[in-house]
Amino acid sequence: MTAYSVRIGNICIGKDAPVAVQSMANTCTAHVDETAAQVLELARAGSELVRFTVKDEDDAKAVPYIRDKVREAGCQVPLIGDFHYNGHLLLSRYPDCLQALDKLRINPGNVGAGQHHDDNFRTMVELIAKAGKVARIGVNAGSIDKELLAKLLEENKQLANPATDKEIFLRTMAESAMSSAKMAEKYGLAPDHIVLSAKISNVPDLLSVYHDLNKRCPYALHLGLTEAGVGMKGVISSAVALGILLHEGIGNTIRVSLTPKPGESRTQEVYAAQEILQSLGLRQFLPQVVSCPGCGRTSSQLFQSIALEVGKYLRERVPIWKEKGFKGYSQLKVAVMGCIVNGPGEGKDANIGLSLPGRGESPRALLFVDGHHEATLDGDNLAGQFIERIEHYAELKYSSRSNS
Repeated sequence: MTAYSVRIGNICIGKDAPVAVQSMANTCTAHVDETAAQVLELARAGSELVRFTVKDEDDAKAVPYIRDKVREAGCQVPLIGDFHYNGHLLLSRYPDCLQALDKLRINPGNVGAGQHHDDNFRTMVELIAKAGKVARIGVNAGSIDKELLAKLLEENKQLANPATDKEIFLRTMAESAMSSAKMAEKYGLAPDHIVLSAKISNVPDLLSVYHDLNKRCPYALHLGLTEAGVGMKGVISSAVALGILLHEGIGNTIRVSLTPKPGESRTQEVYAAQEILQSLGLRQFLPQVVSCPGCGRTSSQLFQSIALEVGKYLRERVPIWKEKGFKGYSQLKVAVMGCIVNGPGEGKDANIGLSLPGRGESPRALLFVDGHHEATLDGDNLAGQFIERIEHYAELKYSSRSNS
């Protein structure tokens, strides 16, 4: 159970704060305009924290300029720098980079070996603590602390009933995170400035590691199934893993690590994370769209195309409603139903619903508003007519005029 509330820029995570959505840019950080543009795109999509890599001196030099461009655009999203291998050098040489970030991710598995590991880790932690910043100590299966793993494997061999090598590997991930956090506290980083993560790409293994961490960890936890994959596979694997942990009350921030298709917007991982939280009832980001899957009673694809258009419209419209000061729009329930079996009932249950007749349908549908049959829409542009009605409803119920 997370004991600490962690402030990162303009948001809090941990303790009683809602679970926050995080994402990561995939631009070259040294390309300031491109990176700032993607940060803004992700933030506009709903990412509440945005991370980018800081891999070399050019990246480190660029960070303050990225911060300035993002803030000049009126966006206060917290910025996270991701450091591997040379973070101790970059943070020592480029203090402006450190100051421009709200949070820093460091991986204890790749900061050096032996005494170099401890010295480099200490350098980073002391600089982060002095600057008053937050650190995520992020362990990854692909870059696990090999010395700690070897030590635990050797100790395990001496036992009468040794655990399997896999069990020791997973235990090493949790132990690396916990021991690094304790070391960070020793070097001056307050526990309410520490976030832990231990990512792996296999769902049962991720559950095992986080259950272990949660039993002995007072720190805020970041969840993510690393290298989740492409498309549906990545979304489903992440939803299963993160959904189980979140339902058990484990986790304070999440990222869905999808491999985007060539040319695909990075915002898909933000939308997936939002849907996971919304499906669990932990957050409400968007209006709910109820639509039936279709069956032999629906002889055309009309209701399917309307449902897709309405979903796209709401996804694009919500940021605009937010900018216009609309309140409560995330509670809006919209129904698009394909036949008379459940259509009228679901239409009445929604704030605003459309029910098509089913087989042999003509472009004609019943419109329900707040439980009442308000009109019958017909013609070739049912989707456009329905969207106009939704917009009118939102203006009436959620705009600043309706809230005054």
